[in-house]
Amino acid sequence: MKKNKKILIKNICIVNEGKSFKGNVVIEKDIIKDIVSDYQIFRDENFDLVIDGENKILIPGIIDTHVHFREPGLTYKGNIYTESRAALAGGITSFFDMPNTIPPAISMKEIENKINIAKNKSFINYAFYIGATDNNLEEICAADYSIIPGIKIFLGSSTGNLKISNEKVIEKIFSLKNIHILAHCEDDSVINKNLNFFKNKYSDDLFPYVHKLIRSEEACVKSTIHAINLAKKYNSMLHILHVSTAKEVSIIEKEKLRNDFLTAEACIPHIYFTDKDYESLGNKIKCNPSIKTDIDRNSIIDGLKKGIVDTIATDHAPHTLAEKELPYLSAPSGIPSIQFSLLLMLEMVHQKIFTLEEIVEKMAHNPSRIFGIKNRGFIRKGYFADLVIIDFNKKHSFKESDILSLCKWSPFAGHIFSSSIEYTFVNGTILYDNGKIIDNVNNSMLIEFKR
Repeated sequence: MKKNKKILIKNICIVNEGKSFKGNVVIEKDIIKDIVSDYQIFRDENFDLVIDGENKILIPGIIDTHVHFREPGLTYKGNIYTESRAALAGGITSFFDMPNTIPPAISMKEIENKINIAKNKSFINYAFYIGATDNNLEEICAADYSIIPGIKIFLGSSTGNLKISNEKVIEKIFSLKNIHILAHCEDDSVINKNLNFFKNKYSDDLFPYVHKLIRSEEACVKSTIHAINLAKKYNSMLHILHVSTAKEVSIIEKEKLRNDFLTAEACIPHIYFTDKDYESLGNKIKCNPSIKTDIDRNSIIDGLKKGIVDTIATDHAPHTLAEKELPYLSAPSGIPSIQFSLLLMLEMVHQKIFTLEEIVEKMAHNPSRIFGIKNRGFIRKGYFADLVIIDFNKKHSFKESDILSLCKWSPFAGHIFSSSIEYTFVNGTILYDNGKIIDNVNNSMLIEFKR
């Protein structure tokens, strides 16, 4: 497949902006040239490629605003090349990468280095957050937010060493205008109290189930309230990451009535798993914040459906299987999921939990709206042709040998999915075609933001 052919997708069900309708899409170069109801106005021979979409579904490419692709510095776990290939196979056409790499992305110099890596390695469109520390306020203020989606702030410790503790610096960051602040909300004092309790009671021989008791509801709620209070004080653009408790959903619902700039994210692990899954999967589902109860999971789903929670991301975080098989206290937190996120959400459509329109809103439209992405996230004339064609009723199973992430494992391996991803277009070019990745085309772009 050469770059930027003139393509007609005909007779397909288009899911876009809350509607599903039969239509036809013309792609020319890297953009959507036209969307029409009757393909018969065209002659097939005028196109380099015609795709008959009968009984198929067309959606905007998924925008995953929360990934850890591990490059630079942690490339034995994953890298931009391997993880973007996995994302492409999963119908994801754009990613926002978190800053906790080695070195951490805490200045424009480190971000420009990551951009240069992505230019040569990424199969999909890319952007990189800047991380906040106690000592990089000057770099944060000088950063170019036309190409940076926002500032990642760790209000509690997680993977890496980017936890910020200086309250004066935190307040200065929250006082910045027209910049998204993305908060990892867990309170270290609560976590350390819980950890010491369980270590004193059981020594170091802890089962992964205690993860939800150590990184507890209280730890999340206390930190989320702190972040929201700061956002209220400074009228900040706050995006709460990976909501994991019912109480947080309730708090966010109340605060949204008074704060137009508060948004929230749910991640695949907290939508899909509950604490009952620790017994069979153990450290494989250890992540921060922890996976909690059925009540929490159901509340997050309800929050998504009601518009309280705005986006769905993966928090894709690969580690080696050997690392995950270490004892609980030594095993790192994080789950590789990017190849499966759309398929898992389609599974929930089959189960009548979500509609197709809802998952498109949460995984494509809202990321574009919230972050002000230029010309992506919708099927609109003049927008970049980041598109996914789905066979909603074509079942297939995933074996570990099918996993494209460098770590080569996932808790979702072995699943039988009710739907299949047939094509993924990135900027008008098919880069994933019925199980095959087109390796010889570099078609990705740096994402730009309307600031």
